[in-house]
Amino acid sequence: MTMTLEKLSKAYEIEQLHYRLAEQADDIPLDYEAITPRWLTAVLGNRHQGACVLSHRLDIADDGNSSRRRIFLQWNEEGRKVGLPASVFCKATHSLSSRISIGLPGCIHGEVDFYNHVRSFIRVESPRVLHAAVDSDTYNAIVVLEDMGTETTFCTHTTEIDRQHAEEQVRILADFHGQFMADPEQMAALSVFPTWPQRWRLMLAIGMEKGSDQGFIAAREVMPARVVARHKDIWALTQRSVELHDHLPHTFNHGDPHLRNWYITPRGEMGLGDWQMNIRGHWSRDLAYTMATSLTIENRRQWERELLRYYAELLSESSGQPVSFQTVFDNYRQQLMTVLAFWTMTLMPPPELPDMQPADASLEFVHRIATAIDDLDTLDSFG
Repeated sequence: MTMTLEKLSKAYEIEQLHYRLAEQADDIPLDYEAITPRWLTAVLGNRHQGACVLSHRLDIADDGNSSRRRIFLQWNEEGRKVGLPASVFCKATHSLSSRISIGLPGCIHGEVDFYNHVRSFIRVESPRVLHAAVDSDTYNAIVVLEDMGTETTFCTHTTEIDRQHAEEQVRILADFHGQFMADPEQMAALSVFPTWPQRWRLMLAIGMEKGSDQGFIAAREVMPARVVARHKDIWALTQRSVELHDHLPHTFNHGDPHLRNWYITPRGEMGLGDWQMNIRGHWSRDLAYTMATSLTIENRRQWERELLRYYAELLSESSGQPVSFQTVFDNYRQQLMTVLAFWTMTLMPPPELPDMQPADASLEFVHRIATAIDDLDTLDSFG
């Protein structure tokens, strides 16, 4: 880690003492109230001579792991003529808790690097970035995205993914996983992103183990009895699932593709957002994470093996490398361990971290993941 909690807290304190408005394109707003029409013009209208934001209005706050706001813009005639956006959607790390939870594990750098360097050539439906910047000394950051509007359906834990959309999720993953496996030059360009074991070690430093264990205890009533009975084995097996990535082949991973990070476009197509956990690692992490959280238990049980075969076929085609169903199945079930750890920790985050997701969402995902672990005998799969 290049930054400790103590150093980050001190940097945040100093930054707040020198509070100022954002005026220039290279300024990073300290909060949404620091955003000015001049800054918006600089980052959104700089390619169009004469375009100018006359005024703007902030939508209601939506805070979690990051500070999220929609901003409504009033452009001058030149801006309107060239079709500059009437609204944008922003994510920022304005609070200290956000900088701890997103900055210390390197996630905010991951999202900014994704949008600035990877988004343009990755084959996936994902939000279009308009501006992304991070201050490496304070972990203050902002990402300005296109506003996808009210017709886009952002999935929640209550969204039921049908078979067609489940196949589309699998196809999206196999497509970009295979894209990097097939192109060593593209894969080499991803060296800025950490491996999954490296990211995991950063997360351990902000209380991952303690939070996950406390969440496991708190969620016992929604987990199968066989999983609860193996509580003492859970963490060691979770660590082993991470260590497998030191020996398995790597590709580009979204890293956090739970159902709430997927959306359905007005055209009915699946899209994937929230690219802050990007990693280099084995494709099975994304696959396990997506299927275990996106599908109801009944649908997963019914479709699971067919979807895994479908993924194996698609990945073999997109990567140009043969991948068997058995390889997919074995790795898929073993990678469920850190998926469970993510959501037990989300249920009971350490004191320094914010509440990241609604409790009912965390419990539902823990229920689904733990049931998959039980159904697939994951705890006995490591030998």
